Amino acid sequence: MSSVNPQYESIGNRFVEQYYAIFDYPETRASVAYFYSATDSYMTFEGHQIQGAQKILEKIQDLSFKKIVRVLSAVDTQPTLAGGVLVNVIGHLKSDDDPPISFTQAFLLRASGNSFFVANDIFRLYTHNSA
Repeated sequence: MSSVNPQYESIGNRFVEQYYAIFDYPETRASVAYFYSATDSYMTFEGHQIQGAQKILEKIQDLSFKKIVRVLSAVDTQPTLAGGVLVNVIGHLKSDDDPPISFTQAFLLRASGNSFFVANDIFRLYTHNSA
């Protein structure tokens, strides 16, 4: 029988704080690779699917912005089987001198010993007009 982690909410919230604190600054951005598995992590970035920490890092480093400022509207968490955590983030981000834009990002954190890694990461900007 698989167990759920009773601390899923605090794990998810701490992860989001740490992830964006590293990702949002060019000096530390490359360190986000440590959140991902060399082979067992998947990212879908604006519809483009990538597998493995190295390929994910390459995608992140190819992004043209320098700095991001985020305002998070919601961070929702759910426990998953085998002690994992599902995290969904909704908010706005402003990169460099661009206008703010809404985004959503979902993470599936998989337990690995006493820590977690990002097994799945799906990121989308809201670039459509709402009428």
